Amino acid sequence: MRVVSISVNGLKQAAENGFFDWLVRQDADVVCVQDIRGRVYEFDDDIYHPEGFEAYFLDAEDVEQGGVAIYTRHFPKAIMYGFAYEPADRQGRFLQADFENVSVATILAPSALENADRQEEKDAFFQAFGDHLQKTLRKRRQFIFAGNFQTAHLVTDASTKFHKMEVSGFYPDERGWFDNVFDNMGYVDAFREVNRNKNQFTAWPMWAKGWRKQAGWRVDYQIATAGIRNTILDAFIDSETRFSDHAPLIVDYDIEMP
Repeated sequence: MRVVSISVNGLKQAAENGFFDWLVRQDADVVCVQDIRGRVYEFDDDIYHPEGFEAYFLDAEDVEQGGVAIYTRHFPKAIMYGFAYEPADRQGRFLQADFENVSVATILAPSALENADRQEEKDAFFQAFGDHLQKTLRKRRQFIFAGNFQTAHLVTDASTKFHKMEVSGFYPDERGWFDNVFDNMGYVDAFREVNRNKNQFTAWPMWAKGWRKQAGWRVDYQIATAGIRNTILDAFIDSETRFSDHAPLIVDYDIEMP
């Protein structure tokens, strides 16, 4: 099973720049899209429904706050819209598809990078989503949570530019959230499980200047339950593809899809 995660900064502009031509070439089973910036009804046109894929969308009350989508070659057993945290559900931040052997969710965390007033909102989201991850551990199936978390975990996940800054997305408590998820809850950073290369960045903030250069960070993740650890075959960032200031994160799993 191949899972792709990509934050597009608007699905309409991504489509105009060839996103769907790229998508169908990826041989992906599930494509998790974040930051679609549009109403669900605006994606009725055929261009947003490539042949061979089922498409599911969740929009945001304020479309500029994001919204998420899932494209899949396999018909899900169920779709879950939101994770019962009202602010995130209203802002279109979580959408999950349940398949026979695994559930795959797409997530868009709030950003406070250019608006410090939103840091409290971001912190509250991570508290709520951490609680959701804790509850998920009681379930008898495997999960992959793929998305734009607007935060880099380790110093190796960010260029030295960010090491020297007090900036949302690299605050100690934000990075500590990942410590808790991976070290205490036992979830797996699917990418780092098999890819230990340096300078593996997925996003380049516009003010940081440096697409395909070093002023980047890895804020896009696929967080998997522990039972998936031994199924992770390969993980890479398609840094040559650009539909936004994020690059696609691609992970291959030895999981059979019906």
